[in-house]
Amino acid sequence: MNTTTNTLFDKRKAAIQNEFKELIEKKNEPQSSAGNGIFSRYKNPVLTRNHAPIEWRFDLNEATNPFMMERISINATFNAGAMKWNNKYILAVRVEGVDRKSFFAIAESPNGVDNFQFWDKPCVIPQTDEPDTNVYDMRLINHEDGWIYGIFCTERKDPNAPKDDTSSAIANAGIVRTNNLVNWERLPDLISNTGQQRNVVLHPEFVNGKYAIYTRPQDGFIDVGSGGGIGLGYIDDMLNPIVKEEKIIFGKQYHTVYELKNGLGPAPIKTEKGWLHLAHGVRNTAAGLRYTLYMFMTDLNDISKVTHVPAGHFMAPQESERVGDVSNVLFSNGWIADEDGTVFIYYASSDTRMHVAVSSVDQLVDYVMNTPEDTFISAGSVNTIIAQVNKNKEIK
Repeated sequence: MNTTTNTLFDKRKAAIQNEFKELIEKKNEPQSSAGNGIFSRYKNPVLTRNHAPIEWRFDLNEATNPFMMERISINATFNAGAMKWNNKYILAVRVEGVDRKSFFAIAESPNGVDNFQFWDKPCVIPQTDEPDTNVYDMRLINHEDGWIYGIFCTERKDPNAPKDDTSSAIANAGIVRTNNLVNWERLPDLISNTGQQRNVVLHPEFVNGKYAIYTRPQDGFIDVGSGGGIGLGYIDDMLNPIVKEEKIIFGKQYHTVYELKNGLGPAPIKTEKGWLHLAHGVRNTAAGLRYTLYMFMTDLNDISKVTHVPAGHFMAPQESERVGDVSNVLFSNGWIADEDGTVFIYYASSDTRMHVAVSSVDQLVDYVMNTPEDTFISAGSVNTIIAQVNKNKEIK
C-alpha cells in the first residue's frame, strides 16, 4: 500500500478521534438563568448520532479500510429510558442505524448533564420464538421486587397484511429483566385484549400484591381507533404477563395537546403529595402530528385516581428541537429523581437526539398542583388569566 493511503488513514483516524474526544468532554450549561421557573433546559444535546463509539462505526484496520470510511452509520440516538445505577446517570438509548433498525445501548454520565459515553457494546436482547423485527423506546424500572425491568416496543410485520403491503405492522410490549444492565432475561411479551400496545410502562411498586402496568391500547399500529388514552391494568406474574382488563385513567380530550392520543412517558415518581406522571400528548395539525409533553398527578394510595392536571403542555419542541427525522416532536420515556430532590428529565427531539432539562421534585409538585387546569373553552382561558391579574392587583 502506498504512503499516501497510509497518511490518509492516519490523518483521518486522528481527526475522528480528536473530534470524538472533544464532543464527549464538552461541558453543558443551562440555557437561561431566568427560564419559566419550572425546569431549566440545557444548551447542548446530551447524545447525538456522533456520540456512537468510533469502534461501532469504523473498521480500524487499515488493510480492510484504507480510506477510514464509516462502515456502520448511525442515524439517531433518542427515546431513552433512565435510572441511577452505581452512582452514575444511566440512559438505555434507542439507537437507530441508517438501515432503519433500532437497538438499545447503555450510555452513562457522572453528573447527568454531560460527558455521556456509551458502553463498549450494545445491549443483547434475547429473542422469542418470533424474532423482533424492530425494538424501541425502553422504559427502565427499578421495581420493588428487586429486578430492573426493561419494557419496550417490539414490532413485527402484520402476517395478515396483503403481499404487496410491506409496511403494516403489529406492535406489542416486550419485557426483559436484569440485575446488572448487561445480561438481559427475556420474558414473554405482554398479553392483552385491547389491540396493539406501543407504549407500556411498569409501576415501580406492587399494588395489592400485583404488578401495575400503564398501557396505551390502539386498534392498529398507527390508528388509535376505539383505543387511546392511558390505561391501567394489573399482572399477577411477570413470567406470565397477562393483563385481563385495562381501565382508561386519562383519556383523549377535544382541542387539547392530547386530542389525538396520549401515553405515559417514564414510570411515575413517588412524592408525599402523590405520584408525578410525565406523558406525551399528540394532536394533528396542517403540518402533521405534533408531540408535546404534559404532566399530571395521581393519588398516593389509589393510582387510578387522577388528582391534578395542569392545562396544556409542560414542554414542547422549540427552535432547533423542532427539526429532525420526524419533526415537531418531543418524547420522553426517562427521568431520574436524585436523593436530594433534583430531577433530570431526559427527552428526545424530533426522533433524532437526546436532551436534558433539570428541575426538582418540589418544583414539579408545585407546578402540577398549583397551575390552573384546562377549562376546555377559550372564554374559560380568558377568565383564568383575569382571575390571576385581579389577584396580582391585590398585592400591596
